[in-house]
Amino acid sequence: MPQIGAVNVRFRTLAQAENLISSRAAALLRYPVVTVSLLVARPITIAVAGEVSQPGSYSVATDNTAAATFVPTVTRMLKQAQGVNQAADLNRIQIRRPNAQGNIQTITVNLWELQMRGDISQDIRLRDGDSVFVPAAPNIDLALAHQLADAPFATSPNKPLTISVVGEVNKPGPRTISGETFRDVDGNTVSFRAPSITRAIQEAGGITQTADVRNITVRRLTRTGPIQQITVNFWELLKQGGSTFQDLPLQDGDTIEIAKVDVVNDSEAIDIASASFSPNEIEVNVAGEVVRPGPVKLKPNTPLNQALLAGGGYNDRAKTGQVTLLRLNPNGSVEQREIDIDLKAAANSEKNPPLKNGDTLVIARSRFSTATELFGRVLNPVSGGFGFFNLIRTLFFPNNNNN
Repeated sequence: MPQIGAVNVRFRTLAQAENLISSRAAALLRYPVVTVSLLVARPITIAVAGEVSQPGSYSVATDNTAAATFVPTVTRMLKQAQGVNQAADLNRIQIRRPNAQGNIQTITVNLWELQMRGDISQDIRLRDGDSVFVPAAPNIDLALAHQLADAPFATSPNKPLTISVVGEVNKPGPRTISGETFRDVDGNTVSFRAPSITRAIQEAGGITQTADVRNITVRRLTRTGPIQQITVNFWELLKQGGSTFQDLPLQDGDTIEIAKVDVVNDSEAIDIASASFSPNEIEVNVAGEVVRPGPVKLKPNTPLNQALLAGGGYNDRAKTGQVTLLRLNPNGSVEQREIDIDLKAAANSEKNPPLKNGDTLVIARSRFSTATELFGRVLNPVSGGFGFFNLIRTLFFPNNNNN
């Protein structure tokens, strides 16, 4: 009806539009009947910001095409933004909605209620012009971190992450890691597990033997708040029934720092050496009077007596009971220790110390063996005429041998 003129129905439902047009038509008609139907809906635009992988503005089709089967809800728009990251606070997700008066209405939803209790009312339907904001969590709950990684609206677990590992690892520096695949209990279904701290440490060559596994720190950048700092205790992973929550899932840009322990506990060192975040092997050099001198591959923190046995043990010329241990320190200095080894002792710092990668063991020749070899050279008639006179001169006048 041209007489009514243009009617602004922005921000109104179809029923509200019908009522508005009917009220306008009532000035011209006694009993106006108005029916409003939607032929083609334009795409709606929704913004997603905060702790998501790809923040930005997204256009969503809502017409009668196949694409219109996508109903824009909070979780679906989070998936459109490639999922929430590990820094996200699901308790306080905000929907900012403009109204007809030009004001902004803020609606807060708690997706933990949806994730843990199935409260579908938290996953509200979005409208054109809505903005979804995901804030950073003030603190990281280790138990909830694993549940967040498994959420259907979280970042994909097989997305490659760029992280850094520094401190007491064998190969510090930046790394690119992806999630791991594993088969479910049925043996057929392949699932992904998000990259975690242990995976990153493995990629960095494993921890050193002076790593403080009780003091591992993750520094995490956020989009919307200060740097998050999370401390985990990997000794808890090694204890009977230990907490797997300590193996924190990672997000892109994380930095893992492993501190150095003040004093190495020998008994704990052996347990740590068998952990998945320790290197598979170390290389130790065995030199001097052993059956098979040269480098040997050993498990981390293998005690000295096992390295000696790996070199075949003492040969018949060896000075038994004492070994020289040479160790290259990180600052470039060389530490030399004389070990009075007890082959039957358990691993301990004094008599049977655990070894580190790059250690060298030197087994000296016994004095008896040295004297025997000397007499052999003296008395051997093929030695170039070295006779009794030379024997006397060697034994009693050693300083004159070069004259």
